[in-house]
Amino acid sequence: MASPAEVTQLLAEYSEGNEAALDQLLPLVYAELHRMARRYMRRENPAHTIQTTALIHEAYVRLTGLSPDKWQNRAHFLGVAARSMRHVLVDHARARHRERRGGEKRFVALDESLIVSGERVAEIVALDDALTDLAELHPRQSKVIELRYFGGLTVDETAEALQVSPETVMRDWRVAKAWLYRHLADSDTKGD
Repeated sequence: MASPAEVTQLLAEYSEGNEAALDQLLPLVYAELHRMARRYMRRENPAHTIQTTALIHEAYVRLTGLSPDKWQNRAHFLGVAARSMRHVLVDHARARHRERRGGEKRFVALDESLIVSGERVAEIVALDDALTDLAELHPRQSKVIELRYFGGLTVDETAEALQVSPETVMRDWRVAKAWLYRHLADSDTKGD
């Protein structure tokens, strides 16, 4: 595993225009990207049409389309990768269940062990919509949820990525989860 300093150095070189740095970066972070993708895919239905490697590659393609000056360090890069994977899966879910879009929304339990199956795709879309709403009100809280829940980052890695203290991450985590619970419950009630 590459050191955080080595990854940060390659990110800095890439942001300065060195395209070769990105080629050197991928092998160094691939294991971490694969761990994140496996975590996502463990929650998916075994018959899911996206495989772990395909998720990594689709997320990577999206990452290479971003401006490299957005990546401040290893933790931040992994956070951006987590967001990219989230969007790949949500886009896939929306495409597969377009007819359900705008239909019945159900309550989503938000904890680190949420199991996502084919039957729960609508819940993932509802959670994504709720996170979008949260981001408009409290951007940092939304990022905390995204990095920890979708990206699998630890409290310390999330704090590093957001440049805040671990205590702030934990406070944002608790407040954001409570807000999401209420928001999703209200959506579920309105859908009935």
